[in-house]
Amino acid sequence: MSAPTRFPRFFVTHPSPCPYLPGRTERKVFTELSGEHASEMNDALSRIGFRRSQNVAYRPSCVDCKACVSVRVVAEEFAPSRTQRRIARANGDLVARVCRPWATEEQYSLLKSYLAARHPDGGMVDMDESDYADMVEQSPVRSHIIEYREPADANGQEGRLVGACLTDVQGDGLSMVYSFFDPNHPTRQGLGNYIILEHIERARREHLPYVYLGYWVNGSPRMAYKTRYKPLERLGPDGWSRAKIPASNSAPMPAAPSLPKSA
Repeated sequence: MSAPTRFPRFFVTHPSPCPYLPGRTERKVFTELSGEHASEMNDALSRIGFRRSQNVAYRPSCVDCKACVSVRVVAEEFAPSRTQRRIARANGDLVARVCRPWATEEQYSLLKSYLAARHPDGGMVDMDESDYADMVEQSPVRSHIIEYREPADANGQEGRLVGACLTDVQGDGLSMVYSFFDPNHPTRQGLGNYIILEHIERARREHLPYVYLGYWVNGSPRMAYKTRYKPLERLGPDGWSRAKIPASNSAPMPAAPSLPKSA
Protein backbone atom coordinates (compact mmCIF):
# COMPACT_ATOMS: atom_id res chain seq x y z
CA MET A 1 0.00 0.00 0.00
CA SER A 2 1.44 3.35 -0.98
CA ALA A 3 2.10 6.10 1.54
CA PRO A 4 -0.70 8.39 0.24
CA THR A 5 -3.19 5.56 0.87
CA ARG A 6 -1.83 4.64 4.28
CA PHE A 7 -1.60 8.26 5.40
CA PRO A 8 -4.54 10.21 3.97
CA ARG A 9 -4.56 13.98 3.98
CA PHE A 10 -7.03 15.56 6.36
CA PHE A 11 -8.62 18.98 6.06
CA VAL A 12 -10.70 21.17 8.37
CA THR A 13 -13.79 23.15 7.39
CA HIS A 14 -14.43 26.75 8.36
CA PRO A 15 -16.73 27.18 11.39
CA SER A 16 -20.44 27.40 10.56
CA PRO A 17 -23.69 27.48 12.58
CA CYS A 18 -24.39 24.20 14.36
CA PRO A 19 -27.54 22.49 12.97
CA TYR A 20 -28.28 20.78 16.30
CA LEU A 21 -27.49 23.21 19.13
CA PRO A 22 -28.61 26.84 18.75
CA GLY A 23 -25.97 29.46 19.31
CA ARG A 24 -23.03 27.14 18.70
CA THR A 25 -20.75 26.63 15.72
CA GLU A 26 -19.50 23.43 14.14
CA ARG A 27 -16.30 22.48 12.42
CA LYS A 28 -15.44 19.20 10.69
CA VAL A 29 -12.27 17.35 9.82
CA PHE A 30 -12.50 15.33 6.61
CA THR A 31 -10.60 13.29 4.07
CA GLU A 32 -11.30 11.81 0.65
CA LEU A 33 -12.17 8.16 0.20
CA SER A 34 -10.76 6.93 -3.08
CA GLY A 35 -8.76 4.15 -4.67
CA GLU A 36 -8.81 0.41 -4.25
CA HIS A 37 -8.51 0.62 -0.46
CA ALA A 38 -11.43 3.03 0.07
CA SER A 39 -13.55 0.40 1.85
CA GLU A 40 -10.77 -0.53 4.27
CA MET A 41 -10.12 3.13 4.98
CA ASN A 42 -13.82 3.80 5.54
CA ASP A 43 -14.05 0.85 7.94
CA ALA A 44 -11.04 2.05 9.92
CA LEU A 45 -12.25 5.64 10.09
CA SER A 46 -15.77 4.61 11.14
CA ARG A 47 -14.31 2.89 14.20
CA ILE A 48 -12.86 6.22 15.34
CA GLY A 49 -16.03 8.21 14.80
CA PHE A 50 -16.02 9.21 11.13
CA ARG A 51 -19.11 9.17 8.93
CA ARG A 52 -19.31 8.93 5.14
CA SER A 53 -20.90 11.42 2.75
CA GLN A 54 -20.38 10.48 -0.90
CA ASN A 55 -16.60 10.06 -1.27
CA VAL A 56 -15.73 11.97 1.91
CA ALA A 57 -15.24 10.71 5.47
CA TYR A 58 -15.78 13.35 8.15
CA ARG A 59 -16.18 13.83 11.88
CA PRO A 60 -16.87 16.82 14.15
CA SER A 61 -13.82 18.78 15.24
CA CYS A 62 -15.34 21.64 17.19
CA VAL A 63 -13.03 23.77 19.31
CA ASP A 64 -15.27 24.31 22.34
CA CYS A 65 -17.88 21.53 22.14
CA LYS A 66 -17.86 17.75 22.45
CA ALA A 67 -21.62 17.18 22.28
CA CYS A 68 -21.52 14.96 19.18
CA VAL A 69 -20.87 11.35 20.18
CA SER A 70 -20.63 8.39 17.80
CA VAL A 71 -23.03 5.59 18.79
CA ARG A 72 -23.70 2.06 17.61
CA VAL A 73 -26.16 -0.68 18.58
CA VAL A 74 -24.86 -4.08 19.67
CA ALA A 75 -27.09 -6.08 17.33
CA GLU A 76 -26.90 -9.54 18.88
CA GLU A 77 -27.74 -8.26 22.37
CA PHE A 78 -30.45 -5.81 21.33
CA ALA A 79 -33.50 -6.01 23.58
CA PRO A 80 -36.54 -4.22 22.11
CA SER A 81 -38.91 -2.32 24.36
CA ARG A 82 -42.66 -2.92 24.35
CA THR A 83 -43.08 0.15 22.13
CA GLN A 84 -40.48 -1.15 19.68
CA ARG A 85 -42.15 -4.55 19.55
CA ARG A 86 -45.46 -2.86 18.83
CA ILE A 87 -43.86 -0.86 15.99
CA ALA A 88 -42.34 -4.05 14.59
CA ARG A 89 -45.69 -5.84 14.60
CA ALA A 90 -47.55 -2.90 13.07
CA ASN A 91 -45.11 -2.64 10.15
CA GLY A 92 -44.13 -6.29 9.83
CA ASP A 93 -45.95 -6.63 6.51
CA LEU A 94 -43.61 -4.18 4.78
CA VAL A 95 -41.41 -5.66 2.07
CA ALA A 96 -37.73 -4.73 2.45
CA ARG A 97 -35.80 -4.85 -0.80
CA VAL A 98 -32.05 -4.35 -1.18
CA CYS A 99 -31.35 -2.25 -4.27
CA ARG A 100 -28.14 -1.14 -5.88
CA PRO A 101 -27.22 2.47 -5.04
CA TRP A 102 -29.10 4.06 -7.89
CA ALA A 103 -31.39 7.05 -7.31
CA THR A 104 -34.99 6.92 -8.54
CA GLU A 105 -37.68 9.55 -8.94
CA GLU A 106 -39.85 7.68 -6.45
CA GLN A 107 -37.14 7.80 -3.79
CA TYR A 108 -36.48 11.48 -4.43
CA SER A 109 -40.17 12.34 -4.14
CA LEU A 110 -40.36 10.52 -0.80
CA LEU A 111 -37.22 12.30 0.41
CA LYS A 112 -38.66 15.73 -0.46
CA SER A 113 -41.84 14.99 1.48
CA TYR A 114 -39.80 13.80 4.45
CA LEU A 115 -37.52 16.85 4.48
CA ALA A 116 -40.40 19.30 4.12
CA ALA A 117 -42.21 17.77 7.08
CA ARG A 118 -39.35 16.88 9.43
CA HIS A 119 -36.45 19.18 8.53
CA PRO A 120 -37.89 22.26 6.79
CA ASP A 121 -35.00 24.45 7.94
CA GLY A 122 -32.27 21.88 7.33
CA GLY A 123 -29.46 22.12 4.85
CA MET A 124 -30.83 19.30 2.68
CA VAL A 125 -34.27 20.77 2.03
CA ASP A 126 -33.13 22.45 -1.20
CA MET A 127 -31.64 19.29 -2.69
CA ASP A 128 -32.58 18.73 -6.32
CA GLU A 129 -32.65 15.39 -8.11
CA SER A 130 -29.02 15.73 -9.15
CA ASP A 131 -27.95 16.35 -5.55
CA TYR A 132 -29.86 13.29 -4.41
CA ALA A 133 -28.32 11.16 -7.15
CA ASP A 134 -24.86 12.28 -6.05
CA MET A 135 -25.65 11.38 -2.43
CA VAL A 136 -26.71 7.86 -3.37
CA GLU A 137 -24.53 6.97 -6.32
CA GLN A 138 -21.17 8.53 -5.49
CA SER A 139 -20.01 5.82 -3.13
CA PRO A 140 -16.51 4.35 -3.23
CA VAL A 141 -17.52 1.64 -0.74
CA ARG A 142 -20.05 -1.19 -0.67
CA SER A 143 -23.43 0.54 -0.36
CA HIS A 144 -27.03 -0.10 -1.20
CA ILE A 145 -30.46 1.43 -0.85
CA ILE A 146 -32.92 -0.61 1.19
CA GLU A 147 -36.49 0.19 0.14
CA TYR A 148 -39.51 -0.46 2.35
CA ARG A 149 -42.71 -1.03 0.44
CA GLU A 150 -46.28 -1.85 1.32
CA PRO A 151 -47.48 -5.30 0.19
CA ALA A 152 -48.35 -5.87 -3.45
CA ASP A 153 -52.02 -5.57 -4.38
CA ALA A 154 -54.28 -8.39 -5.55
CA ASN A 155 -52.98 -8.01 -9.10
CA GLY A 156 -49.36 -8.32 -8.04
CA GLN A 157 -48.69 -4.61 -8.50
CA GLU A 158 -45.70 -3.50 -6.44
CA GLY A 159 -46.62 -1.72 -3.23
CA ARG A 160 -46.05 1.95 -2.49
CA LEU A 161 -42.64 3.07 -1.27
CA VAL A 162 -42.95 4.30 2.34
CA GLY A 163 -39.32 4.29 3.50
CA ALA A 164 -35.73 3.97 2.34
CA CYS A 165 -32.22 3.95 3.77
CA LEU A 166 -28.82 4.46 2.19
CA THR A 167 -26.71 1.86 3.98
CA ASP A 168 -22.99 1.04 3.94
CA VAL A 169 -21.89 -2.54 4.57
CA GLN A 170 -18.76 -2.43 6.71
CA GLY A 171 -16.53 -5.16 8.04
CA ASP A 172 -18.07 -4.94 11.51
CA GLY A 173 -21.58 -3.75 10.85
CA LEU A 174 -24.14 -1.77 8.92
CA SER A 175 -23.82 2.00 8.82
CA MET A 176 -27.10 3.85 8.31
CA VAL A 177 -25.87 6.76 6.21
CA TYR A 178 -29.30 8.37 5.75
CA SER A 179 -32.86 7.15 6.14
CA PHE A 180 -36.16 8.77 5.22
CA PHE A 181 -39.82 7.77 5.17
CA ASP A 182 -43.39 8.90 4.61
CA PRO A 183 -43.97 11.42 7.44
CA ASN A 184 -47.69 11.74 6.76
CA HIS A 185 -48.77 8.15 6.36
CA PRO A 186 -52.37 7.92 7.60
CA THR A 187 -52.07 4.53 9.29
CA ARG A 188 -48.42 3.60 9.80
CA GLN A 189 -46.68 4.94 12.88
CA GLY A 190 -43.00 4.65 13.75
CA LEU A 191 -41.64 4.10 10.26
CA GLY A 192 -38.29 5.66 11.14
CA ASN A 193 -37.95 3.44 14.18
CA TYR A 194 -38.98 0.41 12.17
CA ILE A 195 -36.18 1.02 9.66
CA ILE A 196 -33.67 0.92 12.52
CA LEU A 197 -35.24 -2.25 13.93
CA GLU A 198 -35.04 -3.92 10.54
CA HIS A 199 -31.37 -2.97 10.21
CA ILE A 200 -30.61 -4.48 13.61
CA GLU A 201 -32.22 -7.76 12.61
CA ARG A 202 -30.49 -7.63 9.21
CA ALA A 203 -27.13 -7.23 10.96
CA ARG A 204 -27.95 -10.26 13.10
CA ARG A 205 -28.74 -12.38 10.07
CA GLU A 206 -25.53 -11.30 8.36
CA HIS A 207 -23.48 -11.95 11.53
CA LEU A 208 -22.41 -8.32 11.77
CA PRO A 209 -21.98 -7.13 15.35
CA TYR A 210 -23.03 -3.49 15.08
CA VAL A 211 -25.46 -1.03 13.53
CA TYR A 212 -23.89 2.42 13.36
CA LEU A 213 -26.43 5.21 13.98
CA GLY A 214 -24.12 8.17 13.46
CA TYR A 215 -23.93 10.88 16.10
CA TRP A 216 -25.95 11.31 19.24
CA VAL A 217 -25.92 14.98 20.22
CA ASN A 218 -26.30 15.64 23.92
CA GLY A 219 -28.94 18.34 24.35
CA SER A 220 -30.54 17.91 20.92
CA PRO A 221 -34.15 16.59 21.03
CA ARG A 222 -33.78 15.52 17.39
CA MET A 223 -31.18 12.94 18.38
CA ALA A 224 -32.81 11.61 21.56
CA TYR A 225 -34.41 8.65 19.76
CA LYS A 226 -31.02 6.95 19.36
CA THR A 227 -30.79 6.28 23.08
CA ARG A 228 -33.82 3.97 22.87
CA TYR A 229 -31.79 1.21 21.19
CA LYS A 230 -29.98 -0.87 23.78
CA PRO A 231 -27.34 -1.94 24.40
CA LEU A 232 -25.81 1.16 22.86
CA GLU A 233 -22.10 1.80 22.68
CA ARG A 234 -20.58 5.25 22.54
CA LEU A 235 -17.12 6.35 21.40
CA GLY A 236 -15.08 8.17 24.00
CA PRO A 237 -11.43 9.11 24.57
CA ASP A 238 -10.66 5.52 25.61
CA GLY A 239 -12.53 3.85 22.76
CA TRP A 240 -15.97 2.26 22.55
CA SER A 241 -17.88 1.51 25.76
CA ARG A 242 -21.44 0.83 26.83
CA ALA A 243 -23.44 4.03 27.03
CA LYS A 244 -24.85 4.75 30.47
CA ILE A 245 -28.48 5.47 29.64
CA PRO A 246 -31.31 5.41 32.21
CA ALA A 247 -33.16 2.12 32.10
CA SER A 248 -36.41 2.12 30.17
CA ASN A 249 -39.26 -0.31 29.88
CA SER A 250 -37.42 -2.87 27.80
CA ALA A 251 -36.79 -6.57 28.16
CA PRO A 252 -35.15 -9.30 26.13
CA MET A 253 -37.37 -11.49 24.05
CA PRO A 254 -36.58 -14.92 22.68
CA ALA A 255 -37.13 -14.00 19.06
CA ALA A 256 -36.29 -10.96 16.96
CA PRO A 257 -38.95 -8.36 16.08
CA SER A 258 -41.45 -9.25 13.37
CA LEU A 259 -39.54 -8.95 10.15
CA PRO A 260 -40.59 -7.64 6.77
CA LYS A 261 -40.58 -9.88 3.77
CA SER A 262 -37.17 -9.40 2.17
CA ALA A 263 -36.39 -9.41 -1.52
